[in-house]
Amino acid sequence: MMQNVHLAPKSDEDDLYSGYNDYNPTFDTEDLENDTAFQQAVRTSHGRRPPITAKIPGTSASRPLATGFGSKTVLSSSMGRPMTGAIQDGVARPLTAVHAAGYTKAALRGSVFDPLGQARGPAPPLEMKNEDTPEEKIRQLEKKVNELVEESCIANSCGDLKLALEKAKDAGRKERVLVRQREQIASPENINLDLTYSVLFNLASQYSANEMYAEALNTYQVIVKNKMFSNGGRLKVNMANIYLKQRNYSKAIKFYRMALDQIPSVHKEMRIKIMQNIGVAFIKTGQYTDGISSFEHIMSTSPNLKAGFNLILCYFAIGDREQMKKAFQKLITVPLEIDYDDKYISPNDDPHTNLLIEAIKNDQLRQMERERKAMAEKYIMTAAKLIAPAIETSFAIGYDWCVEVVKASHYVELANDLEINKAITYLRQKDFYQAVETLKMFEKKDSRVKSAAATNLSFLYYLENELAQAANYADLAVNSDRYNPSALTNKGNTVFANGDYEKAAEFYKEALRNDSSCTEALYNIGLTYKKLNRIDEALDCFLKLQAILRNSAQVLYQIASLYEIMEDPNQAIEWLMQLISVVPTDSHALSKLGELYDNEGDKSQAFQYYYESYRYFPSNIEVIEWLGAYYIDTQFCEKAIQYFERAALIQPTQVKWQLMVASCYRRSGNYQKALDTYKEIHRKFPENVECLRFLVRLCTDMGLKEVQEYVTKLKRVEKLKEIREQRVKSGRDGSARSRREGSGSGDGGSAKGERLSAKLRALPGTNEPYESSGNKEIDASYVDPLGPQTERPKTAARKRMDEDEFADEELGEDLLPE
Repeated sequence: MMQNVHLAPKSDEDDLYSGYNDYNPTFDTEDLENDTAFQQAVRTSHGRRPPITAKIPGTSASRPLATGFGSKTVLSSSMGRPMTGAIQDGVARPLTAVHAAGYTKAALRGSVFDPLGQARGPAPPLEMKNEDTPEEKIRQLEKKVNELVEESCIANSCGDLKLALEKAKDAGRKERVLVRQREQIASPENINLDLTYSVLFNLASQYSANEMYAEALNTYQVIVKNKMFSNGGRLKVNMANIYLKQRNYSKAIKFYRMALDQIPSVHKEMRIKIMQNIGVAFIKTGQYTDGISSFEHIMSTSPNLKAGFNLILCYFAIGDREQMKKAFQKLITVPLEIDYDDKYISPNDDPHTNLLIEAIKNDQLRQMERERKAMAEKYIMTAAKLIAPAIETSFAIGYDWCVEVVKASHYVELANDLEINKAITYLRQKDFYQAVETLKMFEKKDSRVKSAAATNLSFLYYLENELAQAANYADLAVNSDRYNPSALTNKGNTVFANGDYEKAAEFYKEALRNDSSCTEALYNIGLTYKKLNRIDEALDCFLKLQAILRNSAQVLYQIASLYEIMEDPNQAIEWLMQLISVVPTDSHALSKLGELYDNEGDKSQAFQYYYESYRYFPSNIEVIEWLGAYYIDTQFCEKAIQYFERAALIQPTQVKWQLMVASCYRRSGNYQKALDTYKEIHRKFPENVECLRFLVRLCTDMGLKEVQEYVTKLKRVEKLKEIREQRVKSGRDGSARSRREGSGSGDGGSAKGERLSAKLRALPGTNEPYESSGNKEIDASYVDPLGPQTERPKTAARKRMDEDEFADEELGEDLLPE
């Protein structure tokens, strides 16, 4: 056994430099390629081990290894371990691994060292997944359901509610297919409950958004009744919201309370919102006491503006004055949790700080703060206006109490606005003196409040036609705030009323430069150009205003009027058609359309619109006169009678209409009725020459004995008339003209009235004996003491459209403060 063990020779201990060139011959690989035993071992042990045999000697036993000195020395293990492949006790030891990592024959032949095998090229492509497997199909279907839910939510956010509902329904169908497939290949425990919940919740939300409330409630019920959904009970809030929209307040309250029981107390904000909804539902049902308990709880735990305002409403409904005051005090102490304007004022001239302040001065957070502050001011102002008349014996004392409370809070600037609202309340009660006195108190206030008060004072004096005072306060408002468009508009109105249209236009232009959205100034400048006969510029102003104020009746009428002035009746008719689509019951617009069609010669269309105008406003003398003349012209005298009778009722002191009624009876052949009518007219107007002439001729034709009596009366009246004419002499023409104006059609001598009177005089049969010297004497027989404009009341639209009342109706003044 020891014959195979070779010990290394001992080196000379005295040689200090010995051993530096010695190395283990095991690492000598120079002759390994020529070593047949080693190569045989490599070939036989690569991938498998050879059987144990004693016939094959070990490689190290028959081959000497070369040392660094060039000698071939056979070495054994330093621990006495037999060499690899050595035969021990007649049994050969099996060979061990001889193929090191990264070392191949090719490397010995000069190839590049490549232990990672990169020279073999890229890895082959991955094998495609088999999509036919049930698991893969389920994964793909689940992915598709998620995509449909997302698409439904995106469509809802974009406003396409119909598409969102379709996507939600599709997701629901595919999710049910997915559940069935999972049940077939796996146990029910593997069903994705989160996906089912999201699909059902989204479907219910889309049903609710599309106002399909019954379907939404059914879907929510599916979620709520499924015990596998841990938080499904909270969706009862959504169900309560739907019942609230359906005005089923009792069920809404029931579900709100059920949801409140299932929401833990840690979700404080959510519980407060639910309680607020419960309070609103109680208000809707008139249960103000229960609503008060809900809002009081909110104001004691987490006060907010809406709850405070609703609490005031409840106390106002039950008439509790003291509680109204306490609730108002709670409202103004609600914290807004916003930064005040001091934060946005630079404390020094540091450029970096100034840039930072400029960047945050109008960012989204700042805008949100402004909105929250504006909402708080709106609630406080509305609450003060509501309770001021109720908390004290008079609304003035109530306003004073509210002003004092507001002054003691951090809403100090609202106190002045409340004072101005107090003045406006005086105006609503027709107490102009107190309104003026209240507004005069602001003359020594700061510029903003002074300008608002002076603007309202100018407006009041303008309405009272005190133009000097109106101009003074308009100047005060402009001097206090040169950029106040309402003040500039009122100043322009006072100048316009004095006839200085060019200067008025300058004030209106300045108001527009300060505020391009001031529609009153733009409207008034259009009217100013119309007065100056600058029709094109006026039309341009009103067309711009039409782009801002869609479907404004006043603007549409002015555009139509301008086209009529420009002698473009087709365009005027088109704009008037738009006008009656906005105000289909406006009689003046309908009569104007009838007039335009009449001027165009289209009698049938003119009759249609005149008749519609008469239907909505049967007291318009112009329309009645035209309709009566139309029926006489078309030989339907019987139908004309009702219109002239209506005119006689409206103007009972006008003999003209009663004579036309009698004339219609005579033309239709009813002479007895005509005679009775003429007798009634003679009884009312015994000195009317026309009536006596008709009576004489009728009695003569009918052979009546009263003819001599009427002849005598006619001669006496004509003689008195001659005597009267001799007395007046030079003033006859002027008095006759005034009498004709008083007994005319109520149009103030307009061209249209003249045309209609001429038309009545020119009707068929006016040259007959009964119609001799017809309407001229009739027009001069009576002077209406009420004047030409009093018989024709105007509708609201008529008032705004009538140019004659421009100073009172068409100029835009701002009553409320800016």
